[in-house]
Amino acid sequence: QVQFVESGGGSVQPGGSLTLACAASESIVGVMGWYRQDPGKQREVVSSITTRGFTSYVDFVKGRFTISRDNAKNTVYLQMNNLKPEDTAVYYCNKIPAQPSWGQGTQVTVSS
Repeated sequence: QVQFVESGGGSVQPGGSLTLACAASESIVGVMGWYRQDPGKQREVVSSITTRGFTSYVDFVKGRFTISRDNAKNTVYLQMNNLKPEDTAVYYCNKIPAQPSWGQGTQVTVSS
């Protein structure tokens, strides 16, 4: 299975920005997604991108988050702007549908 390593999380104030990166251990074929997980809840997809670059977003991040991928670098990014406290979560990347193996995730905390 492909191994994923997420990075780029941190603590920011509301309105701030972060860029998450997901490095894959090998070429990624197919749809990739960024997921979020709140404590005690299941992971949910917030954004996805196809191999050709077609993107989709859940409503509560539309206009604020941008997903992109660099197939030559086996990396997927999530640019997060105008962050809100409700964006606080651990963020993961994985294929869609997800493979069983997950990375460690990266914590995003938005608070004043």
